[in-house]
Amino acid sequence: MMEILHYEFMRNAIAAALLASLACGIIGSYVVVKKIGFISGGIAHSAFGGIGLGYFLGINPLVGLIPFSLLAAAGIGLLSKKAKVAEDTSIGTFWAAGMALGVLFIGLTPGYAPDLFSYLFGNILTVPRSDLLLILGLDIGIVATVLLLYKEFLALSFDEEYAEVSGLKTTLLYLLLLCLIALTVVILVRVAGIVMVVALLTIPAAIARRYTRTLSGMMGLATVLCALFTLGGLWISWLTDVPSGASIILLASAVFLAVHGKAFFGGGELAGRG
Repeated sequence: MMEILHYEFMRNAIAAALLASLACGIIGSYVVVKKIGFISGGIAHSAFGGIGLGYFLGINPLVGLIPFSLLAAAGIGLLSKKAKVAEDTSIGTFWAAGMALGVLFIGLTPGYAPDLFSYLFGNILTVPRSDLLLILGLDIGIVATVLLLYKEFLALSFDEEYAEVSGLKTTLLYLLLLCLIALTVVILVRVAGIVMVVALLTIPAAIARRYTRTLSGMMGLATVLCALFTLGGLWISWLTDVPSGASIILLASAVFLAVHGKAFFGGGELAGRG
């Protein structure tokens, strides 16, 4: 395996996998505990408009992804919390609008969008050093925010009504959590692509939840699992010459089915939910 380190693109891919795993494990745990995987999918697909905008403006599509994903997260959250629009309705609206805007911007861009497939389905092998610096910056921001508001997010995740009675600004915290999910989506797009990003955001945390009793433990184990899945999928992709994004997701899915299949055929819950 060491021979792959001789190639710069493989070193970049490994670095991207490890950096993405940190955000994935931390924020994915909140997504699973709060059961908002569908919202995460909505944010991810809405962000396609940002990719189209990036191509249209001639800038790094990841830079275009950031404002679009944040706007989608805030829009979905505000519509459901303030305007009392059904959550699935607001998600569907932003999902469709974001995809439509992406198609529109790409259609208006002269020439051919060369890396579009990698943003849709992931290609960690094409991550340049500039994207690594952007991912690192987003990681630092996400980790710092979670450390600063860990207790507040904990209360929001497990008992939102009690958190509100206790005086916490739950709507603001919820919107902030959705924005952190949006930034994590930006990071994971290069790994798994918009179409499959929600799987990588939820599967490691869902497995970790079975074997841990605390949220912090869940985050730690989910981060390790995400790193194993991304590195393992990358290795499979290298050996078999198949798409890296698909390899990562299929490996994660296989482990998920094995873990929960074992529980289904005679196992039980191995851990609490605290």
